[in-house]
Amino acid sequence: MERYFKLSQHGSTVRTEVIAGITTFLTMAYIIFVNPDILSTTGMDRNAVFIATCLAAAIGSAVMGLWANWPIGMAPGMGLNAFFAFTVVGAMGFTWQQALGAVFISGIIFLILSATGIRRWLVAGIPLSMRSGVAAGIGMFLGIIALKSSGIVVGSEATLVALGDLTNAGTLLAILGFFIIVALDALRVTGAILIGILVVTVASILLGVSQFGGVMSMPPSIAPTLLQLDIVGALHYGIFHVILVMVLVEVFDATGTLIGVAKRAGLLKEGPAHTNPGLSRALMADSTAITVGSMLGTSSTTAYVESASGVQAGGRTGLTALVVALLFLLAMFFAPLAGSVPAYATAPALLYVATLMVRELAEIAWEDVTEAAPAVLTALAMPFTYSIANGLAFGFISYAVIKLLTGKASQVHLATWIVAALFVIKFAFFGGH
Repeated sequence: MERYFKLSQHGSTVRTEVIAGITTFLTMAYIIFVNPDILSTTGMDRNAVFIATCLAAAIGSAVMGLWANWPIGMAPGMGLNAFFAFTVVGAMGFTWQQALGAVFISGIIFLILSATGIRRWLVAGIPLSMRSGVAAGIGMFLGIIALKSSGIVVGSEATLVALGDLTNAGTLLAILGFFIIVALDALRVTGAILIGILVVTVASILLGVSQFGGVMSMPPSIAPTLLQLDIVGALHYGIFHVILVMVLVEVFDATGTLIGVAKRAGLLKEGPAHTNPGLSRALMADSTAITVGSMLGTSSTTAYVESASGVQAGGRTGLTALVVALLFLLAMFFAPLAGSVPAYATAPALLYVATLMVRELAEIAWEDVTEAAPAVLTALAMPFTYSIANGLAFGFISYAVIKLLTGKASQVHLATWIVAALFVIKFAFFGGH
């Protein structure tokens, strides 16, 4: 391990890396409960999605650790799983098999973009304010999903949305879960989100609100989702929109996470980031994980910003990521527990992730309205059109148009012009969906 991971060179030890790996796993393990809850709304088998989530996270983290030698955990990403379930399948009407096909195609595109360096060029070309608006918008989208699934917000013919019944047992448990997660995280308790989910689950079982399915068993079958992707169906004309959004969100979300966590770990040297061999390998590992995940039966896999908790605990090499991978494999034996987790136990986790993402609004250049307006429009459009895709489209098109009308067209990077043009073409030829 010393030779392979170069532990002493990075000023680390096996013990430190193992502790860092456990820390990272605890902060991101909530995904094994949340992801099946979201994707099962499409008709996918919940137990199979649970296994696919664990395997995709394990394989992605192992590749990141063994190949890139970076201490970053991988798992199906929040935001893109909601886009997959509620927009692509729920609103646009594609089957989940076609949606998995779209994830596979986007993974292949990522591999090409990462191998050729175009991915770094794209990231450099997306305005910082727009990136912040996208992150905040995805947070708001997750927030409205959480409020709806917990019963705090309900539909209304008169006002579009209205306050739900706050005396409902499930709704009260969701509110309690949110308070627990926030309090624990404020007190710097490792695994605050996971603890919140488990506390609400236990409370709901004890109160007779939900059923207890057990804690451990042999892993269930992954057959209902394994290799069920429909690539030919995904090439249907309307899927162009879907793949474009998946590519865009994954490109600057995962790349930003990789660079941010790597900088905190001291793994990026001065100079252009794209010349760093570690980053190049990490980008390839990230792209590979997306393709593998789609074949297993889950939405796009991505680098987790929660990996920063492991870095804070001293993780500096791929051994940290390998520990994360092993723990996700062990998690497959907890399928009965995952099946016992009700929607109002995962809702507070979604809501808390939403609050963390919405704080990206602070990074918007508010003093420049040509930067602020498109970013805010992006953020608002996502929850109110119930679509990450529409938010991205509104944002990029408005950014290009406003800069053009104010004589600042030269400030717009070629990548932004291309993305805006693609969305205009999409609306012109394929309409709202």
